[in-house]
Amino acid sequence: MYIRPSAAIRNDYNKVSELCRLSGEPVYLTKNGSGDLVVMDIESFVRRESVLKLREALLRSEEERASGRPGYTAEETACMMREAIREMADAKRRKV
Repeated sequence: MYIRPSAAIRNDYNKVSELCRLSGEPVYLTKNGSGDLVVMDIESFVRRESVLKLREALLRSEEERASGRPGYTAEETACMMREAIREMADAKRRKV
């Protein structure tokens, strides 16, 4: 975990930006010694959001399965997986 004072973003933006990109982790900014903001590079943010969306979908699917809802065929599952992979590749291309 990286913690920097909020002045670091104002006084040395490039160093904070580089830390975000190189580490792939969020940088926590403090104000008067208390947590204030979190910054991270776009690529890491997009990846994190994608993982969260996938986890949410998996949880929803598991809840539906547990309640008795019919599942998907292997073909339907493969199609959805291909679409998810395509979306991730598109997101990477848009970033470049």
